[in-house]
Amino acid sequence: MSVFRRMRDITVANLNEKLEQSQDPVKLIDQFLYTTREEIVEAERLFQQYANHTKQLQHQVDQATSMRNKREEQALLALKAGEDNLAKLALQEKIIYEEKLEQYSGLLEQSRQSLLELEQQLGELKMEYQSVYSKRQYYAARMETLRLQQRMNQRAAAYGGDIPKMFGRLDDRLTDWELEAKSLRDLRRMGQEYAVQAGETVAGVLERELAKLKDKLNKEGKE
Repeated sequence: MSVFRRMRDITVANLNEKLEQSQDPVKLIDQFLYTTREEIVEAERLFQQYANHTKQLQHQVDQATSMRNKREEQALLALKAGEDNLAKLALQEKIIYEEKLEQYSGLLEQSRQSLLELEQQLGELKMEYQSVYSKRQYYAARMETLRLQQRMNQRAAAYGGDIPKMFGRLDDRLTDWELEAKSLRDLRRMGQEYAVQAGETVAGVLERELAKLKDKLNKEGKE
């Protein structure tokens, strides 16, 4: 496992640990995405530099190969012409270019391997970014749902919670008024009944008094 991969594993592990303790996971995820995006930009820059370096190494290898082949052909022509000294000089340069070719071929292979590894890392970074971004959208939606639910609950507590109390107080007042009206009706009914009873009592007294007076007159007339 590369150092880069181990560092990414540590970073993701830290993110998971912080998410479990965070009160605002979306903000924490945004920070992670920002850091990852910066790493992607840096990795792309490094990839481009490696690509340019690999291209330069390839040019050196191609040039050394061409010069080695050219000096070998010149050495053959010199031998055919009987110019052994010229053939030796050409072969000496051929050896120099062969050494250069070997050196640059090693560097080129190393650069190609690094370029492939960096390309893989860059792809992993981009996939990781997209995966976390998708999660970020999901958790942002959940946080927004929770926020709206909390606002709705606050409104219900501020307004809906007082409605039963309000109507309860109104019921109590209406009940008091009804009892008061009933009491007044009862009082009036009692007053009317008392007046009737009082009238009946007075009429009875008058009848008795009238009967007494008639009886007295009758007695006087007989005398």
